[in-house]
Amino acid sequence: MAETTWHILGAGSLGSLWATRLARAGQPATLILRDEARLSRYRACGALELVEPDGTSRWALPAETAAADTPIQRLVVACKAYDAEAAVASIAHRLAPGAALLLLQNGIGSQQAIAERWPQAHCIFVSSTEGAYLRGDYQVVHAGRGHNWLGTPASEAEPAWCTALSASAIPATWTGDILDRVWRKLALNCAINPLTVLHDCRNGLLRNHEGEVNALCAELADLLAATGHPAAAIGLRDDVWRVIEATANNYSSMHQDVARRRRTEIAFLLGQACRQADTHDLPVQRLRALHDRLRTHLRALGLPDD
Repeated sequence: MAETTWHILGAGSLGSLWATRLARAGQPATLILRDEARLSRYRACGALELVEPDGTSRWALPAETAAADTPIQRLVVACKAYDAEAAVASIAHRLAPGAALLLLQNGIGSQQAIAERWPQAHCIFVSSTEGAYLRGDYQVVHAGRGHNWLGTPASEAEPAWCTALSASAIPATWTGDILDRVWRKLALNCAINPLTVLHDCRNGLLRNHEGEVNALCAELADLLAATGHPAAAIGLRDDVWRVIEATANNYSSMHQDVARRRRTEIAFLLGQACRQADTHDLPVQRLRALHDRLRTHLRALGLPDD
């Protein structure tokens, strides 16, 4: 019996990182690219390139656009949060009954929207702490080892195919508390990413803004508790500083987006945090001020502020 193909929707940093490692492990994997122009550029490159500390490798994965007609049984959705729902809609006609959708989006809102719109699919939330960035077209740099937490809001049992991730050197753990993990990641991103944009710095230089970081952590911990995720608030400040130190030489994903003049995921990070605070009548003055400062900064650069 043929192995199930992993379809990778989105050839950004995380999508490319997953795709190359699956291919290296001999797992059948196919890229789904946005349009014919992107497909032509990929074919001109000839392969995905994975840059790691111990060397560089090239992997000539098959690629197609959403318009292909092969059925999809296992889909890694690696698009940005603001693109993910539309991207899934573009291939929805190809989803096999009960298809597994692994949703790698940052923040809160995107994964939930997809799960609600396609209840017939098996939607799996993924919270990743891996570091990667694109150095060029179809050239991904694995910048920081992290972990991937997988699960469903209903705390379902671990699927058998999860073993393929470990076999592909994709560090992954199935968890029954995935929503706590997703909210924790939201808080980490809100405490780090916006400040790296406003101070135009690598993560490690946030040491120069310790008071600002700590004050944000305090408000974010209150928010996590208020939204029903008190476990995600435990040790938040220490975890934020651990991430800052572990990724000291890296630029945050939001900083990378701004540097490339791309839309950020502000609406699914700070925007969502502020909306949730409104729902629970929390003042979170520093978070709101940070949200306003970042929106003003993005508008000044001619970038979307939502």
